[in-house]
Amino acid sequence: MALTMYQLSIPALVRGLGVLTKLLDKAEAFAEEKGIPTDDLVHARLAPDMLTLAGQVQRVSDTSKGLVGRLTSIEVPRFPDEEKTFDELRQRIAKSVAFLETVRPVDLEDSDSREVVLNFPNLKVTLTGEEYLLKFVLPNFYFHLTTAYDILRHKGVPLGKADFLSLTA
Repeated sequence: MALTMYQLSIPALVRGLGVLTKLLDKAEAFAEEKGIPTDDLVHARLAPDMLTLAGQVQRVSDTSKGLVGRLTSIEVPRFPDEEKTFDELRQRIAKSVAFLETVRPVDLEDSDSREVVLNFPNLKVTLTGEEYLLKFVLPNFYFHLTTAYDILRHKGVPLGKADFLSLTA
């Protein structure tokens, strides 16, 4: 039996958002333990032209919601990019998960052949739903999730591969 668009997307996105929540929990505990202002972590970035940790969380959220918006007729909630604290970031993640959990397998049936147009500055890309999931959504989602992890590691948060893979308690 072939995997469905639902099986390839929603469970992976929900799991990744859960991993991100755990990373934020560890980061906040680290900041409290070391006496580091949590703002230093929330607004940290790897390079001056990259998004902050908050921006990475926002893109993970937006990418997961965008999949549903582009491949179904379900209305997607809009969240302004205003999070400034760990609590606000966790709330955004929780709202994203709650939204994804409303999506049913039937909602994504036949979405593999749906046309998706992505408009970037100086670039317009047309993909099938399957291409959109495999060539944009999953790579983009994991890029921003990994970058959030990398920012926290760079700031000294004691994270390891098992945390990213969610293999720890």
